[in-house]
Amino acid sequence: MTSVTSLPPRAMSMTPLLALCEQRLAAAVSGHAEQVVGPAAATLAAGGKRVRPLLVFCAAPRAALADPAAGRHLLSAAAAVELVHMATLVHDDLLDGATMRRGRPTVAESHGAERAVCTGDYLFARAFGELTRTGSARAVGALAAAALDISQGELDQQRAAFDLSLTEEAYLARCRRKTAALFSVACRLGAMVGGAGREAEERLAAFGENVGMAFQIFDDILDLAGAPEATGKRRGTDLCDGTVTLPVILAMRLEPSLREDVAGACQGPGLEALCDRLAAHPGLAGARRRALGFVATARAAIEDGLVDGATTDALLEIADGVVDRYS
Repeated sequence: MTSVTSLPPRAMSMTPLLALCEQRLAAAVSGHAEQVVGPAAATLAAGGKRVRPLLVFCAAPRAALADPAAGRHLLSAAAAVELVHMATLVHDDLLDGATMRRGRPTVAESHGAERAVCTGDYLFARAFGELTRTGSARAVGALAAAALDISQGELDQQRAAFDLSLTEEAYLARCRRKTAALFSVACRLGAMVGGAGREAEERLAAFGENVGMAFQIFDDILDLAGAPEATGKRRGTDLCDGTVTLPVILAMRLEPSLREDVAGACQGPGLEALCDRLAAHPGLAGARRRALGFVATARAAIEDGLVDGATTDALLEIADGVVDRYS
């Protein structure tokens, strides 16, 4: 469950809505076959920052948040987005062979691959069942498109495993699908379900996409430079999985001799030393500049135009919080 103290100060007004969203999520994962309900409930209980539901609420017009009928629909949209996120975590952990998630054994580790597949599928189904409560076919279509992007992004990542020739452009395209699509649709659904105009909806969707891009790049930086006690995983996990990320791409571009060390990252005791080398490399600094550029683009999308009463100050704090996560 998200902690109130973890919210940006200007988003504290969303605390009651997030609490209601947590109740809606608990209801959404219950009442079906125990084979999937148990692992789904455990995934929910593991908690998380609930950034995506928060984006739904902050992107909605303030007037919609105060309207009981619109508020119920926004709760459904927020829960749906988080359920999709949960589904992707269960499936990603299976594909990555991960044994721990947020300090707990993954569904695949606890229950096996078949149950993990079924649990992820169940969470996807519950997400769309929840979103139909809004009565908006356009909202369902938007989340379906984002879910397709996510699956294609995961396929992109699997196909590119250990491909040290991966380009920056291909990496960014993967990030847009795998991570940024859900951030973007969270903002889009908040605006759409809340009754904002199309210009505001597009601006807010662009904000979400750019925040998602920055989020993923910083996450990839943390894989090399973050403390394990803060990230919850050992450094260099991406290197061992063969996931080629932007700081590594830029470092190898500047120093081609790094390729051999990156290729052999898991074949000896040198992983920690390689992470230290990459963490101090100008390539990582370049990746950080790219991420900061996405944050600046996100801010510009909502600072310079019509957003139909969205909680802009809270959204800007969320964007800045992505940077603080790395700093």
